Amino acid sequence: MSDWSTTAAQLQRHYSAFKVSERILLTGHSHQAWPDVAREGQLLAFDHATTHVDDKWAQAFAQADRVRTGFAERLGDTSGEYVLGQNTQELLVRWLSALPLDRKPHLVTTDGEFHSMRRLLARLNETDLTVTRVATEPVDTLAERLWAACTEQTAAVMCSMVLFQTGQVVPHLPNLAQRCQERQLPLLLDAYHLVNALPYDMDTTLPDSTFVVGGGYKYCQLGEGNCFLRVPKSCDWRPLVTGWYAEFAELSQSAGTSVAYGTGRWAFEGSTYDPTSHYRAARVWQFFAEQQLNVATLRSINIAQLTLLRERLSQYHWPTHVELPSQQLAELGGFLVIRTPEAAAWSNQLRSLNVWTDSRGNCLRFGPAPYLTAEQISAAVERLHQVATQTL
Repeated sequence: MSDWSTTAAQLQRHYSAFKVSERILLTGHSHQAWPDVAREGQLLAFDHATTHVDDKWAQAFAQADRVRTGFAERLGDTSGEYVLGQNTQELLVRWLSALPLDRKPHLVTTDGEFHSMRRLLARLNETDLTVTRVATEPVDTLAERLWAACTEQTAAVMCSMVLFQTGQVVPHLPNLAQRCQERQLPLLLDAYHLVNALPYDMDTTLPDSTFVVGGGYKYCQLGEGNCFLRVPKSCDWRPLVTGWYAEFAELSQSAGTSVAYGTGRWAFEGSTYDPTSHYRAARVWQFFAEQQLNVATLRSINIAQLTLLRERLSQYHWPTHVELPSQQLAELGGFLVIRTPEAAAWSNQLRSLNVWTDSRGNCLRFGPAPYLTAEQISAAVERLHQVATQTL
């Protein structure tokens, strides 16, 4: 057994509730299993509520701070501030509500964004606003084409760092970010498929003016209710969709008839929420530290898994409509895509064989997680071939 597979086998005992040794969970790009200690976090939330009643919020806010710190560390970011939300949709709504869309009624995005952003922008495009959707392919020139689509009427650029459907890493985003900063054009990057999957150093890669949205449901193993919006500390925006938590800050604006806002993350804060997810997330971050699972280590395991997955795929003969992944692994995020018009049907059939995958259009997605062994990957490919050739 290879070193990484030995590590994966040793990790499996920490995920017993999710039965990762009994099920072949190749949905790591969508929803990774929670370590068993996540339950400790949820129970601690209950205990704090019953013990402290309304005074629980000091403890709850401390958990939220740990969640913020975890995201910042995993992104290599020491200068930004982090607003937390139940999902990226609510954070995107707040962010969009702060843009001067009355004066600059134009947004630039791609045709490969996740549903939260895609749907919001599609609906805005039905109003007096214009949303330009730049084709993701060819991905090598995507950043340049996003910039070329901007005009004097553009209020913001919004795009993914790793494309959710294909797993492709979008290159040249630092160049786009620098250009946006020079023009004082807001840039929001979706890092959901990057955070805790790819090593990243925001401090040296992106200008501080960059906004980043993402969450912990996938590669971070934090479960639901743990999303973030990274905000420059000096940001003085006034979002229309605003929560009363924004008043917790030392307000930067003098008292008057208009609503006052703080700077940085405080301008985007929401309202009362269920803190249970933050307790769970804080305990999972602690687990990663205890197991020495930093982003570089996780990426090393993932690359080894993807390498084996591709090797096993190449050992079989496939129907002519199947397109195997051919990109360099350095150009991809945490999963591989097999293209076939049978993607959805095959994913369903694989589930009946205890192999968990998912599909988007004609893309059958295979996403390993750090607890997946070499034997499980080999078994998954064998069962996929049985499905593809109907030799069950």
